[in-house]
Amino acid sequence: MLATLFAITLSLSHPALAQQVRSTEQQVKAAYLFNFGKFVRWPVDRAASPDSIEICVLGKDPFGTVLDSTVAGETIEGRAIKVRRPLRAQDAASCNILFVSLSEENQLGPILKLAQQSGILTVSDIPHFAEHGGVIGFVTLQARVRFEVNRDAAERSRLTLSSELLKVASQVIAKSTPPPGSLP
Repeated sequence: MLATLFAITLSLSHPALAQQVRSTEQQVKAAYLFNFGKFVRWPVDRAASPDSIEICVLGKDPFGTVLDSTVAGETIEGRAIKVRRPLRAQDAASCNILFVSLSEENQLGPILKLAQQSGILTVSDIPHFAEHGGVIGFVTLQARVRFEVNRDAAERSRLTLSSELLKVASQVIAKSTPPPGSLP
């Protein structure tokens, strides 16, 4: 099932399609954000709503309406998907999935610390995001949107990632290095 979902998502990132519609990369990333939620288990003590899963975008929103339309009417295990755009990292504590925009790169250390403490799945296209302690980092390989997974970061956030998710990752990172400018 996962392989099929990711194959469909990856096919959307084909270079010919990217020439047709500029937002294709964002459509692929939005689909991934939704699908990641199907292959993650959050800590039992999470204060998030039992009725919904929140996908949040922190910083300058690269998706526009694409993310909202991608998840409109969708559910994961009977939980409605909601999209929210918190203005500050502190306002993201109830998010299940947090997309960290490139505009927040200088604040990455504190954002990841808060997300780890709150049991949030962090995702970004900031370069080397997964290497620097984010859970999932988008990368472009052979003109396709792919993703890397940092198992150490997931464990520190008390997240359980499906083995199926790990199998389709372009790279699984075992250890993190602190983001530039963060305190040890």
